[in-house]
Amino acid sequence: MNTLDPGGLALVAAAALVAAAINAAAGGGSLLTYPALLLVGLPPLAANVTSTIGLVGGYAGGTAVYQDLLRSQGRRALLLGGVSVAGAVTGVLLLLRLSGAAFAAVVPWLILFSCGLLAAQPLLRRGLAGRDGDGSNGRHAGLGAGTFCGAVYGAYFGAGLGVLTLAVLGTFLRDDLQRLNALKGVLSLVINAVAAVSFALFAPVKWDAVAVMLPVSIAGGFLGAWLARRVSSVALRVVVVAVGVAVAVRLLV
Repeated sequence: MNTLDPGGLALVAAAALVAAAINAAAGGGSLLTYPALLLVGLPPLAANVTSTIGLVGGYAGGTAVYQDLLRSQGRRALLLGGVSVAGAVTGVLLLLRLSGAAFAAVVPWLILFSCGLLAAQPLLRRGLAGRDGDGSNGRHAGLGAGTFCGAVYGAYFGAGLGVLTLAVLGTFLRDDLQRLNALKGVLSLVINAVAAVSFALFAPVKWDAVAVMLPVSIAGGFLGAWLARRVSSVALRVVVVAVGVAVAVRLLV
């Protein structure tokens, strides 16, 4: 692959800044970087893996803003982080070994499902509690399975990962949505870090694009998380669902 010209580098840098902010606040930012990388001439696989590596810094920046809300969630983050690593490794293997056509066809429907899950999570939580006493057995099983599947999806493609992850966490954990958004950021960082290391070793990465995307994505992550912390949980839920639907529609068309 040829080196990108200054105009191409500027385009992918701008896309990375906005995408990282969207990822920190809700999710779906790679729907900006992926098309931008295609536009400057990268083939689909290279665009996908380059986008993943270039946006890792944004997840790190967003997580830093949420440190105070993560200190009391250490055990939870550790357990779900382990599940996320296993799912991410599975997703990487699928991407590197299998055709993406069939999976890509169901991606928008997965995102729409996650939006419905997030919107309906208060009812779902009450249903789980009524089914098995305090709901702990059903919640734990669903949380583990949902986190693993989300990590597979995130490493394989990733657009809308934040929406899907927050929907799973909000359904199976009884907690404030801002705290869950902080946890979502950590899990997204873990998933994308595993994928990024794997792609750096085994996939066709456009490193000059990564070089401009990484630093600006860190700034975008700080910005997006800062903005997300200043809205109410209800407003955050509305924003996340709206972003998820927009991502799904964009993929469908």
